[in-house]
Amino acid sequence: MTLLDDAIRFAVSKHSGVLRKSGNTPYILHPLEVAAIVSTLTDDQEVLAAAVLHDTVEDTDTTPEEISELFGPRVAALVASETEDKRPELPPEQSWRIRKEESLAELAHASDPAVKMLWLGDKLSNLRSISRFKKDGGSGIWNNFSQKDPAEQAWYYRSIDALLSGLQDSDAYREFHALVESVFAEVK
Repeated sequence: MTLLDDAIRFAVSKHSGVLRKSGNTPYILHPLEVAAIVSTLTDDQEVLAAAVLHDTVEDTDTTPEEISELFGPRVAALVASETEDKRPELPPEQSWRIRKEESLAELAHASDPAVKMLWLGDKLSNLRSISRFKKDGGSGIWNNFSQKDPAEQAWYYRSIDALLSGLQDSDAYREFHALVESVFAEVK
């Protein structure tokens, strides 16, 4: 068994029975899609394992220490780079902007290039879903999220786009950039 095999099994068990916000899709398909996207950028098993595990600390009862113990300190650090402080004392819509600003600062100061690969995989997967649902349901897609203002969502995704521009030679980045332009075309 490889590190990636172990990460997949772990993520499947942690996300079991959970659906994505924007539909009836099993949640586990998102981290698997993220890993598939990241695999177009690297074959580093630690990075691919982190891609599969990227939401386990943020969205399940998994601790950073558990990730480190099971998968090693680098995988844990990569997962941490994708993990927001959800601020459970505040409603998600009130903490959204500060969480996103902190996350963008983390991305901007990341020294490991794998962090940008993970972000690209995660956000490209998210934008693919948003784009599909926007085509089916129009602007109502934003009602599924804590931040319902498309201008705020556009600010966030355009900021990510700028921070990931160093990956511009990859197909994944080109697709992400095109989706940012398409999804937020009417938002200035």
